[in-house]
Amino acid sequence: MKRARRRSCIAVVQVAILYSAMTAVLPGLTNAQNLADFEKRMTEFTLGNGLKFLVLERHQAPLVSFLIYADVGSVDEVVGITGLAHLFEHMAFKGTKTIGTRDHKAEEKAMARIDQAFLALKAERRKGDRADKTRLEKLENLFKDAQEQAQKYLVHDEYEEAFERAGSLGLNAGTSGDGTAYVVSLPSNKVELWMMMESDRFANPVLREFYKEKDVVMEERRLEENSPFGRLVEEFMAVAYKAHPYGHPVVGYMSDLETLTRAEAQAFFTKYYSPSNLTIAIVGDVQPQQIRKLATKYFSGIPSGPKPDPVETVEPPQSGERRVVLEDPSQPLIMIGYHRPSISHPDNPVFRAFAEIIGAGRTSRLQKSLVKDKKIAVSVEVRAGGGKYPGLFTFMAVPAEGHTPEECERFKVVQGDP
Repeated sequence: MKRARRRSCIAVVQVAILYSAMTAVLPGLTNAQNLADFEKRMTEFTLGNGLKFLVLERHQAPLVSFLIYADVGSVDEVVGITGLAHLFEHMAFKGTKTIGTRDHKAEEKAMARIDQAFLALKAERRKGDRADKTRLEKLENLFKDAQEQAQKYLVHDEYEEAFERAGSLGLNAGTSGDGTAYVVSLPSNKVELWMMMESDRFANPVLREFYKEKDVVMEERRLEENSPFGRLVEEFMAVAYKAHPYGHPVVGYMSDLETLTRAEAQAFFTKYYSPSNLTIAIVGDVQPQQIRKLATKYFSGIPSGPKPDPVETVEPPQSGERRVVLEDPSQPLIMIGYHRPSISHPDNPVFRAFAEIIGAGRTSRLQKSLVKDKKIAVSVEVRAGGGKYPGLFTFMAVPAEGHTPEECERFKVVQGDP
């Protein structure tokens, strides 16, 4: 069999901070949007337990879109529980004490048996080469049997189906380094259904099928590991950050995923899903007074809790360029990153504007020079980056046939010559 040619993927993390230079390039940037009408239609209120609501009236169609933002992402994890923010996002669709179960009391006992079996199995696996193979096999069978027993109490997909019967669109969720968001759109006459369902989801979550869902997430992890681009991004982030948890993959490390327990997920929920750490945005054909009344009825009973402290780890100054090169039988590409301040920095709009001018769309400078004129690359991308904490401003290019990542790296957009 012919051996696949190995091509280089390069990631470079530069030391320079760009924002002062970009401020000079793009002086006088201002926000030209007139917000007067927007502000008239916006209502904001906070319940006694700390849960904030943002309500924007738009009566063009009998439709309402909902977003619940949990101020927790992979940045809030520590080594040992990486991937838990993303995993909990999956678990939030598993239902509650009344949704998704035929007999919750019996189900609770069944889930406790699963936990006990997993802890025993985990303890034996921890012995490594010294593990008793006969006992290991026995524990694996007990764990499997306990999960199968719990299935008889489960009503699959009841949460999603309730929304689908109500005419929902776009029911989904996503986890990033900074936060987790849950979204759905419904007809405007289904607002109370949403209030009832979502308040129950965050007041009475049941982490059923926890270990089965871990298998799903671990498969996502394997897909990333098998993707050359995924491997490059993970290596890129790992060299970009020596201390800050932005360097951890959102999906988590495989060894952490393998050993996470339901108790750890429950503790994570208790800490980070307090009403004081949630914000709900509602946009569409609604009346703010009705929203406030229903929000008070359904959400105010959720117990309050302190807002978690922010991440205190600060990435130390980078004293030199860091570089990683991966060789894979894949399309070559290059990523270059520059450290930048957080989105709360006054120059954040400058980063966004600079990214648009340099690398967004067919008329951007890099697209015109690197792709269209010089034909060194087939695509380029520039991301402003930034988050709650100092992040990265990144450039990415995919070299054209006959060209290399090194040529793209040497290209100077100002002079227009590689």
